[in-house]
Parts: sequence; structure tokens; C-alpha cells
Amino acid sequence: MKILITGAQGQLGTELRHLLDSRDIAYRGTDAHDLDITDEKAVDQYFKDYQPDLIYHCAAYTAVDKAEDEGKALNQKVNVDGTRILAKAAAAIDATLVYISTDYVFDGDKKDIYTVDDQPAPRNEYGRAKYEGEQQVQKYLKKYYIIRTSWVFGEYGHNFVYTMLDLAKTHKELTVVDDQYGRPSWTKNLAEFMTFAVDQKLAYGIYHLSNDNSCNWYEFASAILADKDVTVKPVSSAEYPQKAWRPRHSILDLSKTKATGFKIETWQNALKEFLQVIEKK
Repeated sequence: MKILITGAQGQLGTELRHLLDSRDIAYRGTDAHDLDITDEKAVDQYFKDYQPDLIYHCAAYTAVDKAEDEGKALNQKVNVDGTRILAKAAAAIDATLVYISTDYVFDGDKKDIYTVDDQPAPRNEYGRAKYEGEQQVQKYLKKYYIIRTSWVFGEYGHNFVYTMLDLAKTHKELTVVDDQYGRPSWTKNLAEFMTFAVDQKLAYGIYHLSNDNSCNWYEFASAILADKDVTVKPVSSAEYPQKAWRPRHSILDLSKTKATGFKIETWQNALKEFLQVIEKK
């Protein structure tokens, strides 16, 4: 099988590369400098030459606040146009595409967990573009996995865990919002499910993958800094204004993914393992 990874140098793409390397699985990894996914002619030529059977589409614009203004055009270009171009190219050669989406496709107003069948209603530009990306995948392809995730952290990129650890080095007190609830997701577990879906030939469609159990950002930060000499205090979102709307309650339903037999770790155990990994670096 010929495998292509877009965004191969990003947080998730790097995690996926290391996972495939550990299993001696060959692939091609691309990033913006060697394959511009927003250039339709370049993508068509690349697919014509390489003929991938499987595309792990990890490339994305993820600057959520910038997407509201100065990054709005790039958000649209990468997350919608780039995904459409890849989906069309994959369809032309009957390839399978794995697309990574987000809990931000939901408005966060639902009090219960969000199932794979709930109607998306994004309230920020990033969520809107990722949902439009989902629609492009579904429009052009029959062989696809859309995997929605949330609160991503991992070894190879900027994320909330690293931010908290860095701030703890210079602050004795930190304030973190306590009225936004979701599920943290370790990139290692996300990459494992991406490959599991393909290897096990799961039914095509939409899946949710995050770590099990839910929390708010304050609880997550408190767990990250449990052994640090820093006080974490809860505040409301109103006290911490951001350009982009953040869902207040975007807990993803994991039942469909659990039914496949894939083992999902709790976020507490995933965080513990992750902190042990980075402490060894």
C-alpha cells in the first residue's frame, strides 16, 4: 500500500510518522514546502505520479483566534480548498482519505455529549472551515474516515500542556477557565486510531476519538501542574476574552469508536504517560 501523509512535520503528522516508522511501514510525508495542497495542478500531478492508496490528511490551519481576522483567508484556503483538492484527487484514483476534524464543528450549547450524528453548528471561523472540509470529503469520496478530535496535546508541537509547563517556570499563580468542558486527546492515541481504522477496515464514515473522561480546562491544568510549585485558580470565560468563540460544552461521544474494539485510555492516564515521555527528553 502506498501511503501519503500531508502535514507530516506538524504535531499529529510527526506522531503518525513515528508510529509508522516503529512498525516498519513505508510512507511518503509531505509538508507545504514540497506539496502545496491548495495548488490543484500540483496535487493532481503528485497523485498521478505517486498513485497513493491511502492519504492521512494531517495538514491544517489551526490558529483559531487568527482565523477570525488576519488568518481568515488562509484558514479557508487550507482547511476548505486544500481538503477539497485532496478529496477530488483521491477520488480520481479510488484512494482512501483520513481527514482530521474537530469538536469546534459544534456550537457547545448541548448539555449532553455530541454524537457522530449530531448536526454541526460551528460558531467560529476555524470550526466553520473544518466542517466545510468534512463536507468536501463527503461530497467527493465514498472511501473516507472523518475523525473528530479535541483538546489535542502531544510531544511534537505547541499545545496546552507545554504552555502550562512553561508558564509554571515563571509564575507562582496561574488562572485557567473552568466553564469550558471537553476531552483532552493525546496525539499518540489519535495516530493509533487512525491506523487502526484502516488496518481493521472499519466501516467508512465519521468517528470521534479523544481520551476517555471529561474535564474543564482548569481541571486539566491542575492535573498537568500537580507536582509543580504553582497555584492554579479557576476563572470564567468572561474574565479571559478571546477572539474566537470556544464551545462551552463539546464533549465528544466515544461509543462508536469503543464499539470497534479500539482501547481508549482515560485522559488522566494518557497525560501521566505523556509527562513521563517528555521528562525523559
